[in-house]
Amino acid sequence: MRPAGRVRRWAVTGPAGRLRPWAVDAGLALLVQAAMTMPFVVPRDPALPPATWTAYGLTALTVLPLVWRRRAPVGVLLAILATSALYELAVNGPGQPLPYAGLVIVYTIAALSPPRTRVAVAAMLPVIITGSVWLNTRSARELLFALFVFGAAYALGRLTDTRQRYAAARERARIAREMHDILSHAVSLMVVQAEAGPVAVRTAPERAEAAFDAISETGREAMAQLRGMLGVLREDTGAAPPRAPQPDTGELPALLERVRRSGLDVSYEVTGAARALPPALGATVYRVVQEALTNTVKHAAARAATVRLAYGEDEVEVTVTDDGRGSRGVGGGHGLTGVRERAAAHGGRAVCGPGPDGRGFRVAVSLPLGGGVRA
Repeated sequence: MRPAGRVRRWAVTGPAGRLRPWAVDAGLALLVQAAMTMPFVVPRDPALPPATWTAYGLTALTVLPLVWRRRAPVGVLLAILATSALYELAVNGPGQPLPYAGLVIVYTIAALSPPRTRVAVAAMLPVIITGSVWLNTRSARELLFALFVFGAAYALGRLTDTRQRYAAARERARIAREMHDILSHAVSLMVVQAEAGPVAVRTAPERAEAAFDAISETGREAMAQLRGMLGVLREDTGAAPPRAPQPDTGELPALLERVRRSGLDVSYEVTGAARALPPALGATVYRVVQEALTNTVKHAAARAATVRLAYGEDEVEVTVTDDGRGSRGVGGGHGLTGVRERAAAHGGRAVCGPGPDGRGFRVAVSLPLGGGVRA
């Protein structure tokens, strides 16, 4: 019986259904080989030497190293140069309209290699290209064309690397924001309940039991959300991790009830024609309310707060106000920054500042209903 780890290693797709790198590279090599086969199957001028199997075999040897382009890109480049030179010097085979294998490996080096390696390759490219053109046609026109296409391949590789790094940074910021919202909210409620517990034990034992139940429930929920998030990040497991749906506006009453158990009197108002929101938008509304109430519990020393959800024709507005210490009670963390980032991601806006008549604190977020999540 074959070990499960080996089966997973050679599986074509990963846990998230994406093609594994080796499968992508093998498919790319086959595609390049198909392109390089065209001159061998298209009828040739009778005055030209016939295409031979030897020449075709050398083209296959030129393409085959691309399967290892991620593991040893410089070694693959040297192998392609060697087989290409042998093709030019030893056989009289059909020419290729483009140096497909060379372009692919130059792109790969520019996109995946460390700075020292890619700079060294970029410096050697003009010399290599000039030597190749000298072996082939010795034409200035071909030289300029080759310099252009290889320069474009290198530039495309650098752009791809920059885009991927930027996307990774955005993803790290998103994960940090989600974890901040989950942990900050849960820990704040647990601290408030824990601080009230000893007093309740002496004065109202039944309230103490409720406080400890609330601490336990809040902790379990936070652990469940963290397990779901960390499970999604573990892509090296054999199966795709279970993914619970993101919270949305339907879960706001439960959120407010947990906050009420901390001693804060929270009221909830809904105006307009309430309707289901897209998942990403609903999650943003939930997180905005969660973060605003977390700040109130942690910093405002407030007795009451109001959550208003107003549905308009083109946008939904979320407003959270409290009667606490106002801007003096706002913490210096990342919570309000996260609220603004979430609003901006949907093309909306967030205003955070003093409440009505300068009392308390107010978080107001407007989100367009028609806009998708932006980069």
